[in-house]
Amino acid sequence: MNPDSTQTIDNKDPKGDNNQKQRWRLLFFSYTDIEKATKAFSFENKIGEGGFGPVYKGVLANGQEIAVKLLSIGSKQGFEEFKNEVILTAKLQHVNLVRVLGFCIERDEQMLIYEYMPNKSLDLYLFDLTRRLLLGWNERVHIIGGITEGLLYIQEYSRFTIIHRDLKASNILLDNKMKPKISDFGMAKIFTKDEHEANTGRVVGTYGYIPPEYIRRGLYSVKSDVYSFGVLLLQIISGQKNASCNDLTENLTLLEYAYDLWKSGKGMEFMDQSLDDTHSSCKLITCMQIALLCVQEKAIDRPSMLEVSSMLKGETAALAIPKKPAYSKGNEDEEKKSEWQQEYCSINDVTISEMLARS
Repeated sequence: MNPDSTQTIDNKDPKGDNNQKQRWRLLFFSYTDIEKATKAFSFENKIGEGGFGPVYKGVLANGQEIAVKLLSIGSKQGFEEFKNEVILTAKLQHVNLVRVLGFCIERDEQMLIYEYMPNKSLDLYLFDLTRRLLLGWNERVHIIGGITEGLLYIQEYSRFTIIHRDLKASNILLDNKMKPKISDFGMAKIFTKDEHEANTGRVVGTYGYIPPEYIRRGLYSVKSDVYSFGVLLLQIISGQKNASCNDLTENLTLLEYAYDLWKSGKGMEFMDQSLDDTHSSCKLITCMQIALLCVQEKAIDRPSMLEVSSMLKGETAALAIPKKPAYSKGNEDEEKKSEWQQEYCSINDVTISEMLARS
């Protein structure tokens, strides 16, 4: 079965010319087709729930598996976010971004139709004691590399600079080969190449992944996504949620806990114990240091994603020494740099370099 037709959605020109509009051709699916594909949106076909609304698995008449995001009446997102996600995902085509297949606006319903990701989201593996065993170091390296490439594309290599604004483990979906794909662009913003930051009175995103300048002053930029990436990187290394260290330490955040261990030369204690891979100790410590650089208090102190990519591939001669991460106690004081430096190497001398070069 094929979609009924192609339709267009108007979008104001991202350069800011409100008189000029671009039209993007998108596949239109009928409500009847989606209803059949999802077995009338049955509970057994429901695979998730997000700020947008429920998500259902579906199978089209031709056998193609799809994921259907249904905008619920009480959704935190509205039609503008719905349209924003349709337009952005239609424009952005990359192996590490979830691909939109089309949309449905019928019977007062608004739905997005995506390629189906059979292994669901990264958080279901990282934070589950059984499933995390499926993510060895090599698997995590591939996931880190894929997320890096996806962010590089939207920040550096697409026509416009895209700020995702809600990068987190549950928005990293995994295909049948565990390849990561960034999803959920409903809150994303477009910058022209001349723009560097913007201000908003409406802060969106997920607590724990949001940098301080965004919460305090409403400022967001590519460095906002770099911060979120740093938090995600620490979670991938440790298998810990942002607040899960509080029971084990003196009310430290995950970022503070990671920094204290790194600074004292005990970085391996931060590693997810299910990895049990002493051969990767240097690579894990390097990854940890890069993550700490990404979660610095001031946006100017964070690396760009191009620099992150270079560091992950071992192309940087020496890594900078991180200061205390954002939201740390005493961050208003001048931070004294640590004299202790750890050996630097790429996080996987072959795998990560080859992967970043291929994409």
